[in-house]
Amino acid sequence: MSRINGASLSLAAIRAASPDRPFVVAQLGQSLDGRIATLSGDSRWINGTDALDHLHGLRAAVDAVVVGVGTVVADDPQLTVRRVAGEHPARVVIDPTGRTPGGSRCFAEDGTARYCIMARDCTLPAGVRPIILPRTGDSICPAAIVRQLFEFGLRRILIEGGSDTISRFIDAGLVDRLHVLLAPIILGSGRPGLELAPIVSVAQAIRPSARMHVFRDGDVLFDCDLRPHRDHAV
Repeated sequence: MSRINGASLSLAAIRAASPDRPFVVAQLGQSLDGRIATLSGDSRWINGTDALDHLHGLRAAVDAVVVGVGTVVADDPQLTVRRVAGEHPARVVIDPTGRTPGGSRCFAEDGTARYCIMARDCTLPAGVRPIILPRTGDSICPAAIVRQLFEFGLRRILIEGGSDTISRFIDAGLVDRLHVLLAPIILGSGRPGLELAPIVSVAQAIRPSARMHVFRDGDVLFDCDLRPHRDHAV
């Protein structure tokens, strides 16, 4: 296993992705027992500073960063590149019913493109571009989202959160690579990192090839290649 400089190879692979089709990477940070937050929703400082640097490196390597409205309401993320060199990616919020607070930091005007994916037209802050897509059940089809972003020239897409959003994109077979940042901490309870469609036997489990990179502060990056399981019909 390599140390922190090995993680840069994972970022280089994302930057070198073919421009002919969407390339989707998802990331989540979790504890040893697979939790991304406590039962109260507290998730601050599960992962260390090196993992945070890697997340910002991921943002700098993609064209768009995507989060669900639940993440915006709970964490109010900026979704910008601040800890590494690079340009801010376009910021995209999946919000079927228009729940995103107008003052959310991800919608702040800073010259970066901002989008809100909705099932119906709603009032948005100035400069935020609406993307209206059909709603299926409680959510919007992940494949339709990827197709629309690709049509806008956003071909390298980071699904940053939350766990429900990441799980839906994996279940839809849309994720090329999954970056799991595993912290040496045990919460013992809390919110799980992934909840995918149930399987009957272990033989049905996704078994991606993976590279591991150990960070200086003890966190471990699992860079998982999900392309054999990806639906190429996007």
